[in-house]
Amino acid sequence: MIKAIVGANWGDEGKGKITDLLATESHYVVRFQGGANAGHTIKNAYGKFALHTLPSGVFNPGVVNCIGNGVALNIPQLMKEYHSIVEAGVPAPQLVVSDRAQMVMPYHILFDQYEEERLGGRSFGSTKSGISPFYSDKYAKIGFQVCELFDEAQLRDKLTRVLEVKNLLLDKLYGKPTLDADALLEEMRGWRAEIAPFVGDVRRLLYDAERAGKTILLEGQLGSLKDPDHGIYPMVTSSSTLAGFGAIGAGVPPYAIREVVTVVKAYSSAVGAGAFVSEIFGDEAEQMRQHGGDGGEYGATTGRPRRMGWFDAVATRYGCELQGTTEVVLTVVDALGYLDELKICTGYEIDGEVTTDFPVTPLLERAKPVYETLPGWKCDVTGVTSYGDLPENCRRYIERIEALIGFPIRMVSNGPDRSHIIRR
Repeated sequence: MIKAIVGANWGDEGKGKITDLLATESHYVVRFQGGANAGHTIKNAYGKFALHTLPSGVFNPGVVNCIGNGVALNIPQLMKEYHSIVEAGVPAPQLVVSDRAQMVMPYHILFDQYEEERLGGRSFGSTKSGISPFYSDKYAKIGFQVCELFDEAQLRDKLTRVLEVKNLLLDKLYGKPTLDADALLEEMRGWRAEIAPFVGDVRRLLYDAERAGKTILLEGQLGSLKDPDHGIYPMVTSSSTLAGFGAIGAGVPPYAIREVVTVVKAYSSAVGAGAFVSEIFGDEAEQMRQHGGDGGEYGATTGRPRRMGWFDAVATRYGCELQGTTEVVLTVVDALGYLDELKICTGYEIDGEVTTDFPVTPLLERAKPVYETLPGWKCDVTGVTSYGDLPENCRRYIERIEALIGFPIRMVSNGPDRSHIIRR
């Protein structure tokens, strides 16, 4: 049985913790899209970790962790993460990297940085991890698959041809130093030596596992609103963030994805630019930022302070619908215990009319939030293990969210640790 774990909103919903938790019941955990441009923060018995490329099942010794073909693979980043968790005392995880995964090249990262510099105030708020240039090259058919590392003659020829164009752009468009093919080839030889023990046919591995009745978790990055087709375009990522893309990015049959666990945060947060209707500012935002998450709301990849906002039921219902949600996990409820009252965005006012449907970006940028207000519970609920033991106002808040988004909330996360979870 295949289950996808994905985000409903802008990312940063707490998917890493939930994947880490559900991995204890699984045989395989698979990253199927995205790259090192976002991270999953996990806190467990081994310590606190920010993963950017490794699947979140690496802390569970019985799990086979896979990098699917849909991932933007930064090999140095992956190996750095792998060695860092082992050095922290985590048993060496089982890792298989798809031979069809494509690699983030050094020039992808450079072009990402240079383009953001060129755009200045019109930039996309990129993490500068090379993701957009990577996917541009992938679909222009000039990317490099992992399997190409193992045929050096062809690799050298292709690299020389690709760099002819890249160096023209570096010189003429950006006025930056050009790249040497021999130096880059030598760097890629190092990648080959590091990645070789882990390379395999992930599609075949997962196909056989599914037929054998094994449990497979597909781990998504970011959330619905960052999807390039259905999100807040153009302030989106460059690969699909939807569970449906898991079939492509992992190479599994679409009919085999039976459950879609969509992770939803009990308030809103986002890193990067783009429309954010329920955003709050100033001291109000800073107070929520300091209470949020484990150590505050700061990007796991960039360290940037996240933009904060009230729970947005319009965006969340839309995000859940896109994902094909079968159940919801509501996270970071424990962060809201300081508030006297809480607001929920239940609609958008656009040009004098109120809608509860999530609109296209030009309309979204004119939208104003319509709120309803609920009383707070004014206490710390961290570590509560039974739903009935939560304060009444906390339960009312959760149940109101459930009614507004129209999908069942089966788990409530009320703390950073794996054990801080309430099943409903």
